[in-house]
Amino acid sequence: MKRLKDKMSTEELANCLGMTRQTINRWIREQHWQTEPMPGVKGGRARLIHITQQVRDFLANTPALLHVDEADAQMNEPAKSYSTNEADVIWQQISDTLQVMTPDEMEKLNVLLRREGICGFMSRLGLSETQA
Repeated sequence: MKRLKDKMSTEELANCLGMTRQTINRWIREQHWQTEPMPGVKGGRARLIHITQQVRDFLANTPALLHVDEADAQMNEPAKSYSTNEADVIWQQISDTLQVMTPDEMEKLNVLLRREGICGFMSRLGLSETQA
């Protein structure tokens, strides 16, 4: 499942899951999810959902969000970017990788970047300018 923020609006969660806002609002009512008013929005209808373990467990066990069959998932071709701009493709790959990193992996990457900087990081990847 995709990485979810600690708090999300119904629209953000719906977009992330490929569902409608109405479905998310129904789940909030039925599952009694914890919410809070969204700052700066009048009327009290806009809410932020607390993405608790209860919410994650529900989403992980929702039939519409489960993979139907592992064999089908393996047969499906991975999504490709059709951008002709190589920089866009690289940024998308970096973004995808960062989204699936664990908090421990993120912290290690953060420490590495602070310690060695971007030049040291590129050198460790074998991409330093002296090797080109």
